[in-house]
Amino acid sequence: MSSTIRRVVTGHTTEGTAIFASDESFETIVIPSGDAAMATIWTTATVPADCNDETDGRLRDAGTTLKGGSVIRVVDMLPNASSPLHRTSSIDYGIVISGKIELELDNHVFKTIEVGGIIVQRGTIHKWRNPSADEICRIVFVLTEAKPYEVNGVALEECMIH
Repeated sequence: MSSTIRRVVTGHTTEGTAIFASDESFETIVIPSGDAAMATIWTTATVPADCNDETDGRLRDAGTTLKGGSVIRVVDMLPNASSPLHRTSSIDYGIVISGKIELELDNHVFKTIEVGGIIVQRGTIHKWRNPSADEICRIVFVLTEAKPYEVNGVALEECMIH
């Protein structure tokens, strides 16, 4: 279905010398909704992150975002698939590395982003759609918790609209 992801993680010896702590490859896994396949690459429990935390960030329990922390994830949006409309209280950086994706906002306005395009998603209601009938769109997302956007002093809540 998709190409393998290689993750190389650095660390330190007990004397403080830099080392390669791991070098592994894995595939994305199709999520229950069936619209995409994902692989979490790393997470941090806090922002700023703690370089002394020896936890394998890939194994930390994280939802779409990680409250108080950050997540980097590879998403393979499947052909002709779309996500539900949703909002998270996070700043999301999306980098399209293959295919193309449509980003639609809650007012039905959308833009198409192609390979090399970078999206900065700032807590809006949105959905992703792969317009291709036969090509996967691979996007790397970095998500960092953010304060919710406020309208007239009222925070907009996270939501999922089916």
